[in-house]
Amino acid sequence: MRADRLVSLVLLLRQRGQLTADTLAQELEVSQRTVLRDIEALSAAGVPVYAERGRYGGFSLLPGFRTELTGLNHDEALALLTAGSGPGEQIFGLGTALASAMRKIVGALPESHQVAANIAVQRILVNPDTDLLSRRLTQDQLPDATLIVVRRAVLAGRKLRIHYASRDQPPQWRTVDPIGLVTVRDKGYLLATESGTDRTMRISRIHAAEELPERAQRADQVDLEHIWAQRCAQFLSEGHIPVQVRVNPARRDELLDMAEAVRAEEPEPDGWLRLEVTFQDLWHAEWALWQLGTNAEALAPPELRAALHTRARAVADRYREHA
Repeated sequence: MRADRLVSLVLLLRQRGQLTADTLAQELEVSQRTVLRDIEALSAAGVPVYAERGRYGGFSLLPGFRTELTGLNHDEALALLTAGSGPGEQIFGLGTALASAMRKIVGALPESHQVAANIAVQRILVNPDTDLLSRRLTQDQLPDATLIVVRRAVLAGRKLRIHYASRDQPPQWRTVDPIGLVTVRDKGYLLATESGTDRTMRISRIHAAEELPERAQRADQVDLEHIWAQRCAQFLSEGHIPVQVRVNPARRDELLDMAEAVRAEEPEPDGWLRLEVTFQDLWHAEWALWQLGTNAEALAPPELRAALHTRARAVADRYREHA
């Protein structure tokens, strides 16, 4: 945290010029004594900070001093800048902070990179609100105030009280020990435990949140990727039906948008794809595959093929009457 604060201090002095210790303390949300210690640390590290004494004095950087991200090449800078160009960054309430960080990165880039970076981000758009067919893309929405509370509790290691609505259930107040936050395809999840039981909660189903003063019961170190993989495996094994399906590659993404998860995928000799996916139940699988028409074929389970056959015959009979 101190390294981050020192960087912020240098950026404040560079962008706003001379600032008093009191102003710096307010901006950084620390005491004036901490600011003075940080100034000393910067000076010892070779950053040319000097003090102007008197009533209108304060701290400044020597004229011409620049902080440059000299270790950042063009592609790395571009990757960071374009990361903030789509809607997905809003998912944990960090959109404003990310935009501010991107501006700082541009300002700290070597001059040779700045023009190229500014041009590049105008030419690359990541995750727009709609796709090519003007279908609005869905992503979890939650008020920033609630997101901030959730994020703060996760990072501070505090218990979290949330007004949470499980699927097909009215919202209830629950107290959890937050482990981490995960975003996948513009959907956010809170990984937590509740009375020692693992919980994976959709961010969009949190109606309100309150950070509690008690410390969360969780390990000091966490491998979030490993925990997410475990939760995924558990999810696939509980209450979902596996379906084997052949699909036209052009409609693959539509299938995946409707399925709960993908267990396997391989190409077939005719160019189509064979997948094993999971759905909530038989009705969900029937509905999803019906949307794809002749661009998909259910291979298993047999009752799904029978349901689709019955539906197709009913539709054919209906239109035969008016032929």
